[in-house]
Amino acid sequence: MTTRRRFPKLMFGGDYNPEQFPREIWDEDMRLFQAAGIDIASINVFSWAWNQPDEDTYRFEWLDEAVDLLHAKGIHVCMGTSTAAHPAWMARKYPDILAVTYDGKKRKFGRRHNSCPNSPAFRRFAPRMALELARRYKSHPAVQLWHVNNEIGIRCYCDNCEAAFREWLKKKYGTIDAVNRAWYTRFWGHTYYEWEDIVLPSGLSEGMQGGNSDHSAFQGMTLDYYRFNSDSWLECYLLEAEAIKSVIPDALVTTNFQGNGTYKPLDYFKWARYLDIIALDMYPENDTPPSVMALRYDLMRGLKEGASFLLMESTPGAINWKPVNPAKRPGVMRLRSYQAIARGAESVMFFQLRRSLGAYEKFHGAVIDHCGHEHTRIFRECATLGDELKSLGDRLLDARTESRVALMFDWDNWWAVEMGGGPSTLFKYVDRVQHMYDALYDNGIPVDLIAADADLSRYELVLAPLLYMAKPDLADRLERFVEQGGTFLTTFFSGIADEHDQVVPGGYPGYLRRLLGIWVEEIDPMFLGQSNRLLMKQSLGQLEGAYGCAIACEVVHPEGADTVAVFEEDYYSGSPALTRHRFGQGEAWYAATEPDREFMRLWLKELCAERGIHPACEATPDVEVASRRKDGARYTFVINHSDQHRDIRLGRGKRTDLLTGSIYEGDTRLAPRDVLILHEESEEGR
Repeated sequence: MTTRRRFPKLMFGGDYNPEQFPREIWDEDMRLFQAAGIDIASINVFSWAWNQPDEDTYRFEWLDEAVDLLHAKGIHVCMGTSTAAHPAWMARKYPDILAVTYDGKKRKFGRRHNSCPNSPAFRRFAPRMALELARRYKSHPAVQLWHVNNEIGIRCYCDNCEAAFREWLKKKYGTIDAVNRAWYTRFWGHTYYEWEDIVLPSGLSEGMQGGNSDHSAFQGMTLDYYRFNSDSWLECYLLEAEAIKSVIPDALVTTNFQGNGTYKPLDYFKWARYLDIIALDMYPENDTPPSVMALRYDLMRGLKEGASFLLMESTPGAINWKPVNPAKRPGVMRLRSYQAIARGAESVMFFQLRRSLGAYEKFHGAVIDHCGHEHTRIFRECATLGDELKSLGDRLLDARTESRVALMFDWDNWWAVEMGGGPSTLFKYVDRVQHMYDALYDNGIPVDLIAADADLSRYELVLAPLLYMAKPDLADRLERFVEQGGTFLTTFFSGIADEHDQVVPGGYPGYLRRLLGIWVEEIDPMFLGQSNRLLMKQSLGQLEGAYGCAIACEVVHPEGADTVAVFEEDYYSGSPALTRHRFGQGEAWYAATEPDREFMRLWLKELCAERGIHPACEATPDVEVASRRKDGARYTFVINHSDQHRDIRLGRGKRTDLLTGSIYEGDTRLAPRDVLILHEESEEGR
């Protein structure tokens, strides 16, 4: 059964909590929603306690009224299942529902996200709630989207999780001997004799370095626990999703990913196959670089191989959880909303539509402020965006980003590389991926974020920085990719370990050694502020002379690879810093350090140019360019992130701005924090 068609346009709205306000305010909310162009509201996200006052009672009358009222005003409903915060009576009556922290403390009722994913009570009551909601609203025309739980993903270390972990291991390994081999338990006398000997890797067992849950004495064990925890929450999601679909087979069901898309506890690539559409919460700070947001949007698009996603939560104004929370400057909300759309979003949704009057998020931004009327700057900006999204209609729905470049992002690798006991705790995986992404972003080159098991045949250039965990099957696929003419690029501290986080014997970079044509003898990590320089030994486009490098320097011995650049300083002065290995019809590059941003920009620009990969228009500082295609037309977004005018070179060909109807050709000047959406028919679309 396929899911129902999504929406008639780019949707505009956000979280609405009518239960927090007197009934007489609801009608005024409807008037203000219509004035702002709001056409979707997420409701019932945290209402479990209100909906179910005891084990056997459900009361949805308030929700009936809210859904009917929204529908009467032409507003779609995203129905939350309300299971992100269990009721107080549930914690009192079924204490197994309360999670246990890394240091062994059992939580009490409070806050949110304090449920254990392997609690029998949680797994019984949460899908029951989803089922009751589905039965009640299965035929209501307002309900177009189902939202399971909310920002899922704590880690729990309770006895229920420990018992479930053992069962997970039995399915994965079959025997206790296989577990011992995978975890290298002869180290420190950790041999397990029975399944009951296995305890969770917490601060009471394998934890290291003052309570940091990522630093483990037994990384293979902790890696499996992370996989298990992600799977446990996925099972909880599926219990609710399947309950909904048992009543509404074609329901569109999702949950909102948190952490601005790079949330460590959950393997979003594994989750993505079970969501009907990806949904993201994005809360950048005022000084967050645009490329950081762009990477996260591209990652969300990549989770389903290029499919569009929903921007489920953002804020029209200030956030509330930092020591200082400045106002979002005029024009920035609109600018960042279009950045999301440029990279695949089919909605712009906010938390929250009306500002709460009490508790933790009362000063978090909202469309309707505490004053309760439309005469605010933020409301006016939201209304302007609402009008523009209405004018765009469905033109951008299902438009795709086309890329010949892929950047690998792997949760297993992320988990493994940061567990401690290695050369440096500064080897932060997401930072290294971001550094490489920035070089593509600076050049205006579109890129797909892909999983480690993705099909590589669609790409000409595949990048995988800090590929510490290079599993055998991945190494084989990379060899075939390069042999057939592809270009592969990786960096220091790659190819070190297998899927169990055991070092591959025989010398670094392990399974990648033949492909890269090198042997890495030593890894020398750098302190913060420390640097070296690499000197170009071969011509490579505009790259010549010396460039800064940091994070690490390695002692590399070529085994068939050419030396393109060498280190300038320290005992490895003159040894390879950058190599290229011709392999079959393609080539594999290795950077034995992290070159600075300018080197990366020029290097990737040259590699792309050699393959005929060029940006939609010439790169301009502070200006982001992204394109989407649909039905033979290309839509190019030109976004000026600066507070200054910027001169843009668009090249030849006439284009129409969808927002203003103006015609553009050649050079133009873009106002501060302004956006163009340039429509151009391709030859096949004319």
